[in-house]
Amino acid sequence: MKALRNSFREISRYPSAVFGLLIILAIVGLAIFTVVTIPYDEAIRFWRGAEDTIYKNPRNAPPVWYNWFTKNDLPASFDVTTEDTEEFTKTVTPREGGNTYDFSYTFDYSYDTPPQEIFLYIRSNYADKNPFVAITLKTPSGEEIKVSDFGATSRSFNFRFNQDEGLLKRLSRLHGRTITNAMQGLFTVLKSDPPAVDKGTYTMDIKVTGFEPETDVNLELVMHGVVFGPFGTDHMRRDLTTAILWGAPIALAFGLLAAVGTSVLSMLIAAIGAWFGGWVDELIQRVTEVNMILPYFSILIMIGTFYSRSIWVILGATIALNIFTGVIKADRAIFLQVKESTYIEAARAYGAGDWRIIVRYLLPRIIPTIIPGLVSAVPAYVFLEASLALLGLGDPTIPTWGKVINDAYQNGALYKGMFYWILEPATLLMITGLGFAMLGFSLDRIFNPRLRGM
Repeated sequence: MKALRNSFREISRYPSAVFGLLIILAIVGLAIFTVVTIPYDEAIRFWRGAEDTIYKNPRNAPPVWYNWFTKNDLPASFDVTTEDTEEFTKTVTPREGGNTYDFSYTFDYSYDTPPQEIFLYIRSNYADKNPFVAITLKTPSGEEIKVSDFGATSRSFNFRFNQDEGLLKRLSRLHGRTITNAMQGLFTVLKSDPPAVDKGTYTMDIKVTGFEPETDVNLELVMHGVVFGPFGTDHMRRDLTTAILWGAPIALAFGLLAAVGTSVLSMLIAAIGAWFGGWVDELIQRVTEVNMILPYFSILIMIGTFYSRSIWVILGATIALNIFTGVIKADRAIFLQVKESTYIEAARAYGAGDWRIIVRYLLPRIIPTIIPGLVSAVPAYVFLEASLALLGLGDPTIPTWGKVINDAYQNGALYKGMFYWILEPATLLMITGLGFAMLGFSLDRIFNPRLRGM
C-alpha cells in the first residue's frame, strides 16, 4: 500500500498524468456502465437490427443535440401505444355483430420542419372478418384532413402514410399544388407559399369497425422525426447508442490485452535468452530480427482477407507478431546487466533454480521500466483495430468504433453531411488515445531518472 501511495504521489506531480488518468477512468467507467446496462447478447441483437426495435427508428437521423447547432428546431421521434399510455384514448362501443373502437391521440407539434414519416401499427385478433379502419387528422388551423380508410388485411397490419397514393392526391387538391411527401402536406398550413409548418396541437382520430364480437384492437403510432436519441441512427435504422457505448469496452479489452500480452511475453522471452544464452539466445535473436522486417499490418490485412475477421483471431495474430520486436533486444540488454549482479550470484550459491531466478529475480527488476511503454502501447492497438475495421476487415458481428466509421464512409456520410456518424466514434478514439498517451509519457518521466529533470 505504501508503494501504491508513493506511485500516486509521484503521478500527482504531473498535471498531464492526472488529466490522462481521469480520461482513462472515465473511459473505464463508461465501459463498466455499458456492460452492466446493455448485456452483450442484447448489444449484438440491437447491432444486427432487432425487429422489435428497429422499426421505431428513423433512417440516417442525427442525434437530438444536433438541434443546438441549427437554426431550425428539428422534430424528435416518438412512439405511443394504446396499451402503455393514457394519452392514446380508446373507447369501445358495442353494436350488433361486433364493436366500434374510437381511438384518439393528441400531441403538440412546435418544430420548424415536418417529420420523416408516420406509421400506424394495427394489431387485432379477428378470426375471419378483418376490421375496417378510418383515419382523420385535425390540424392546429382547424382543418380536418381525411388520411385514409382501409381494411386491416392481417392481424398485424402496418399503414405507412407516405405510401398512400390516395392521401397524396387529397393533399395535392387541398394545397393546390403537387404533394409528393405526405408529411409536407399534413404538417404545413394549407396553400401556404412558401410552405409553413402548422405549429400547435394535432389530434389523430382512428375509428376501427370490428365485425366479430370477440375482436379486440390495439394501435401503435410511430413518428419518425428528423433527430433521434443521443447518438443518432445509421443507414439500417440502428440506434448508434449501442455501437458507441459498446465500442468502449471492446476497444479497452483489445488494447489492454494486446499491450499486456506483447509486453509480458517479450519480457519473459528476453529474460530466457539472456539467462540461458547459447543457442537459445541466438535463436531468439534471429527470430526477432526476421520478425522486425516483416510488415505486420500487411500480414493482418491478409489474415482478415483470406482467413478470418474475428476480433479474437486478429488479437491473437497481433500479439504473436508483436512479441519478437526491438523490445526484446532492449530488455535483453538490461537482463544481461542484471544477470551479473551480486544478488544473482548469491541466489546461485544457495541453489536457486534457473526458472526461480528468472521469475523471482530477473523479471521484477525490469517491470517498472516496461510500465510506461505498456500504457503508451494501448492506444496504438486500439487504433490498429479501428484501422482494420475502417478497411472493412473488422469483426462484422460486434459493434466497434472502427466499424461505425467504416459504415459511415461506405454510405457516403461525408458527402451527405452526416458528420455526426463519423465524428462521434472518431472523437472517442482520439480521447482514448490522448488519455493513455498523456499518462504513458508522464510515467516514462517518473520511472526514467534521465527524464525527470527535463
